[in-house]
Amino acid sequence: MKRWQFWVGLLISLLFLVFYLLPQQDWAKLWESLRSAQYLWLIPAIATYFIGVWFRAERLHYMMRPIKQVPARTLFPIVCIGYMGNNIYPARMGEILRAYVIKQKEGVSISASLAIVLIERIFDAVVMMLFIFVNLPELAKKGSVESGVGGTIQDVAIIGTVLFFGALLVFMLAAMFPAVTSRFVAWAIGHMVPARFRPKVEGIAGKFLEGLACLRSPRDALMILATSIVIWLFEVGKYWFLMHGFAFTVSFFALMLMNGIANIITSIPAAPGYIGTFEAAGVAALQAYNVGKEVATAYTVVLHAALWLPITLLGAYYMLRMGLSVKTVREEVKEETKAE
Repeated sequence: MKRWQFWVGLLISLLFLVFYLLPQQDWAKLWESLRSAQYLWLIPAIATYFIGVWFRAERLHYMMRPIKQVPARTLFPIVCIGYMGNNIYPARMGEILRAYVIKQKEGVSISASLAIVLIERIFDAVVMMLFIFVNLPELAKKGSVESGVGGTIQDVAIIGTVLFFGALLVFMLAAMFPAVTSRFVAWAIGHMVPARFRPKVEGIAGKFLEGLACLRSPRDALMILATSIVIWLFEVGKYWFLMHGFAFTVSFFALMLMNGIANIITSIPAAPGYIGTFEAAGVAALQAYNVGKEVATAYTVVLHAALWLPITLLGAYYMLRMGLSVKTVREEVKEETKAE
């Protein structure tokens, strides 16, 4: 609570709630949408989501293979802990938690694990952009469609494409040409880092580059992309099942757009759990398909809760079973990164 990231994120979430989500709500209609929803649809929705989480563990297994073979069943609890951490702690602390547990359980360096996390997030973002692009022809018929957080969905598509595809290209080139990359990194450290910090930075950079090994061949990169698409299609499946519990119907492709825009927007710093940013973007995407604001809000709030609560509870269970505490993790990560 004392960390500045928490307060900045909380402020951003409040701004999105106050200026984008809450204005012009008919509270009686919103309550009726929540009251009349058929919540039994949460059962297949949550089950579908956890199939996607298992595929995340499979993808992590595949990405770690150049460093160490770790089965998906071992990685599944660690993936859950990571998402739990992102949901309840500021500054995406879950990524640090995950890297720490992998270090403790499998001996893989924290820097290498964080490199893999970064690659995962880039591939996730690329898939989100693909989901948005699939729907752009339909959106073009509607004119400019607001993203819910400033700017249009078309603007988000253009900016996101430049950022995420550009980042993916940089990392793939770095992985495919390790010798050239190592020389460039050594040159940069030698010219930009004070001498007393160079040994530590060189050690961290070396282990970070080790984590890029999964991108060493275009075939492996395509495999990671294919797995990422499967993961997110299962998540859209959750959106689709839950939709049947509310008084609206849109196509699976429309829910792909909602998934894409909501997850791209949640890269903006916000309160833990992406409160406010997720709702604003999700409601805006549904309104583009003529879903009423109150129904769209009710659905998005329930969807967000269903995305947040099950994985958070399961991750907390695994964390307690392993005897972890965030304070201990922070202290030990500082010590281990010094050692690296």
